[in-house]
Amino acid sequence: MNLPWLTLLAVLPALGGVVVLLVGSRAAKQIALAASLLTLVLALVVAAGYAPGGGMQLTEQVAWIKPLGAFYALGLDGIGLTLVLLVVIVTPVVVLASWRDFDDPVRTFPGIAAPLAPKYDSRIFFALVLAVESCALYLFLATDVFLFYVFFEVILIPMYFLIGGFGPTAKRSAAAAKFLIFGLLGGFVMLASVIGLYVLSAADGSPSYLLSDLTQLDVGTATGRWLFLGFMFAFAIKAPLVPLHTWLPDAAEESSPGGATMMVGVMDKIGTFGMIRFCLGLFPEASQWATPVVLVLATISILYGAVLAIGSRDLMRFIAYTSISHFGFIVLGIFALTTQSLAGSTLYMLNHGLSTAALFIAAGYLVRRGGSRDIQAYGGVQKVAPVLAGLMLFAGLSTLSLPGLSSFVSEFMVLAGTFTRYPGVAIVCTLAIVLAALYILIMYQRTMTGPLNPRLQTEPVRDLSGRERLAMAPLVLLIIALGVFPRPMLDAINPAVEATMSLVGVSDPQPRVSAEGGR
Repeated sequence: MNLPWLTLLAVLPALGGVVVLLVGSRAAKQIALAASLLTLVLALVVAAGYAPGGGMQLTEQVAWIKPLGAFYALGLDGIGLTLVLLVVIVTPVVVLASWRDFDDPVRTFPGIAAPLAPKYDSRIFFALVLAVESCALYLFLATDVFLFYVFFEVILIPMYFLIGGFGPTAKRSAAAAKFLIFGLLGGFVMLASVIGLYVLSAADGSPSYLLSDLTQLDVGTATGRWLFLGFMFAFAIKAPLVPLHTWLPDAAEESSPGGATMMVGVMDKIGTFGMIRFCLGLFPEASQWATPVVLVLATISILYGAVLAIGSRDLMRFIAYTSISHFGFIVLGIFALTTQSLAGSTLYMLNHGLSTAALFIAAGYLVRRGGSRDIQAYGGVQKVAPVLAGLMLFAGLSTLSLPGLSSFVSEFMVLAGTFTRYPGVAIVCTLAIVLAALYILIMYQRTMTGPLNPRLQTEPVRDLSGRERLAMAPLVLLIIALGVFPRPMLDAINPAVEATMSLVGVSDPQPRVSAEGGR
C-alpha cells in the first residue's frame, strides 16, 4: 500500500481546524472532537503496523526546494511514535474537557476578580488546538531539518493566540508576547545553525537537509560545537531548561486549562525531542563536549522547579514549576548518555504529558467551580466534590512518580541509568523525589482537605459531570496501564535509542565489581 500515511496523519487535524472555522459554535465542537478522534484512530492504525526494530518506517520523501536541498520528508521511529501517540491522545481530551469553557459563565465570588472574557469565540479555540496538534505531528515526523525548522516556527502562531486570546486576566497579552519573543529568539539562533548545515552539505557536494545525509557529513570539531549550540539554545528554551525557563510560568498562569495542556503537555516536548533527534544525532562529539554543563543545568532545573512549586500559590503556575523540574529529569536522562536513561527520558516525555494533562484539567475543573486560581482560596473541597478531589489526588500522585503509576517507571530508569555513569549527579537529583512529595501533598492538603472554605458554602460546589469524568478517563487508564505494563512502549523505544547511542558513539558503562571480584 502506497498511501502517504504520515502525511494523512499530520494534515487531518489541520483540515479539521479549517472546517471548524466555517461552521457555527455548536457544530465546531463536534467537528473538532471528530477530527481529533479520527486522527487518534489513524495513529493507532499506524502504530499497529509499526515494526519495532525496523528503523525509520513509512518514510515519505519528495523534493521540495531543490536549490536549498530541502525535502518534504517524513518518517517514524520508536521515539517519534511515542510522541505522536502522546499528541493524538491529549488533543481529544483537551477538546472534550474544554467543551463548555467558553460558553458557560465562570462562577464569581465577592472580592475575587472575575476572569476576562475570551477575545475570540470557541470556534477559534478549537481550531487553534487542532492547528497545534497538526504542527506537533509534523515536528515529530520530520526527517528533514528545514521542514522541522519551518514547523518549529509555525507552531508559535496558534500557541500565541491560545495564550493571548483565552487567558483569564489582563496579563494574558504580555504573557503571550513573552512566549513569542522567547520562541522567536530560539528559532532565530537555530536558523544560524540551519544555514550552517546548508553550507557544510553544499561544500560536501550537494546541499541537503535530510537527516540521512547530514549524519554522514564530516563536521569539524569547532564547527560542530557552534552548530550544536544553535540547536541546543532553541531546544533549551522550548524544553524549558533553567535559566531559559522564565516564559513558561507566566504563559501557563495566563492560559486556559486546555491551552496550558497543549503547551506544556505537547508543545514543550519538541525541545527534548529535538535534543535527541538533532543534537545527539547530528553533533555527537559536541553533545559529549557539552554534557557536563547540560547535566549541571538539568540538576538545577530539577531542584529549582521543585522548590518554586512548594512556594507557589497560583495553581497553574504551580503546575508549570513542577514541569520545569520534570523536564530537568528528561534532559538529565538524555545527556547521561546511557541506553537506560535515554529510553527512560523518551518514556518520561509520554508519561509527563499524560500526568500534566490530568493535573491541568483537574485544576481547571476546580477553578471553574471556585472562581480563583489561588491555592489559599480553597479548602475542604473533597467534602462536596469527592470525584474531583480523587482525580486531583490521582494526577498529583502520578506527577510525584508514585510506584505503580506511569511516571515512576520512567523516572526510575532515568535515575538508574544516570547513576551508572554519573552517580553523584543521580544522588543529588534523587532529592527531588522528596520535594515532589512535599509540593503535591501540600497543594492537595490546602485545596481539598480540612473544613470547607466559608466562601464555598454560600452555593454548593458541584462534583464532576459525566462529560468531565469521560475526558479524564483515558488519562487515568493510560497512567495506570503504563505504570503496570510499560513493555509495549519500551519495545518500540529501545531499538531507536540503541540507534541513537550508536550515532553518538558511546556505550553503556561496564558494571562495577569489588577488588576481590565480588559477586
